[in-house]
Amino acid sequence: MEVLKKSLEIIYYSIDIFIILYFLYYVLTGFFVFMRKRGKIRYYKPTKKIAVLIAARNEAEVIGNLLMSLNKQDYPKELYDLFVIPNNCTDNTKEVALQNGANIIECNVPVKSKGDVLKYTFKYMLNNYPEYEAYCIFDADNIVHPKFLRRMNDALCAGFRVAQGNRESKNPEDTWISSCYSLFYLVQNFFFNEARMKMGWSSSINGTGFMISKEVIEEHGFNTITMTEDIEFAAQCSLNEERIAFVKGAVTYDEQPLSFKESWKQRKRWSVGTMQCMSNYSFKLIKKGLKDRRLQCVDMGLFFLAPIIQIVTFVTIAILFLYNILGINVTDVVKFAYDNKLLSLAAGYVTTIVIALFVIILEKKGFKKTFKGVFTLAIFMVSWIPINIVCMVKKDFKWDPIKHTRSVDIDSLIKENKDK
Repeated sequence: MEVLKKSLEIIYYSIDIFIILYFLYYVLTGFFVFMRKRGKIRYYKPTKKIAVLIAARNEAEVIGNLLMSLNKQDYPKELYDLFVIPNNCTDNTKEVALQNGANIIECNVPVKSKGDVLKYTFKYMLNNYPEYEAYCIFDADNIVHPKFLRRMNDALCAGFRVAQGNRESKNPEDTWISSCYSLFYLVQNFFFNEARMKMGWSSSINGTGFMISKEVIEEHGFNTITMTEDIEFAAQCSLNEERIAFVKGAVTYDEQPLSFKESWKQRKRWSVGTMQCMSNYSFKLIKKGLKDRRLQCVDMGLFFLAPIIQIVTFVTIAILFLYNILGINVTDVVKFAYDNKLLSLAAGYVTTIVIALFVIILEKKGFKKTFKGVFTLAIFMVSWIPINIVCMVKKDFKWDPIKHTRSVDIDSLIKENKDK
């Protein structure tokens, strides 16, 4: 019995140490965001010819405002064009796109995800429109700041061949869920993408408002197979030693889900895709990073472990419950938290509020638009644990679109942000 207890203690402490080190790693790397003199891209004269690509599936209600915002870009008209790729549509998305001056690319192959559509589109663009030097990709529910293409031109001229823009929300006030999403992206961009930009590492791609140069597509293609084509492509960039810039001034306003049900469906897809990326890329990334001394590869490999870390943390708490029954005594931070449950829950809740308020103040976003999320973000984050557990057990989810209906024009949104 004593041998069993000793073995269980060793297993527990090994897991515990890994969890603590993982947490500390992101705390320490997050502090690099305060390096004020690094990571800025200077302004350049507009010279790059850009194709704007929009994969759209039954988006007639919202795509018009996106295209109007793109038509109002502070960028020479002769240097960019809009392309909409309707796929699996049963509404008049195509007609709305044509009314707003977009070119239509007919998707003539079966597609099951946005990644499939982009793979088809990039090949089509190379064969039929070789004059474009870069591609900017948006979701149909977005609206785009007038300076977006200018800032991506700056990144291209500065030598970056892949870049992620600053993803904000167009509906942070609608519900507590949309508010939590807004804060989630705000904190992620601040402590992850901006911090890594200042470290000289690679930021990550997070779904929409990103740029890829034609050279990258020609050299490496766009060959994603998981349910999260964005972070999978980011992993491929790391393996190909392609640094991803974070362009803070290139702002995209994204529509967030309104209900917990819609959020659950969307985050299940994200969790499955992240686990798929972990299985396909984490070992390769960490191996390459250690072999070639490229810490940004290790960083990306660790990023994909996040769902598993959350599950393991939950399992560790369950183990402590079992240890109490078996009379096995362990002493560490997790055990202290377990023994002081109410204090730990209160401390975690308050810490989440403080972090949210801290970033809101520094980024000058205003408390009024996000106050619902400030006090519920902790619940939103904890709810990821059951999502990850479900995805761990049942990984085979089909790609389901999230319905978008929030129609907002760019002029009113910019005015609201100026007046806040």
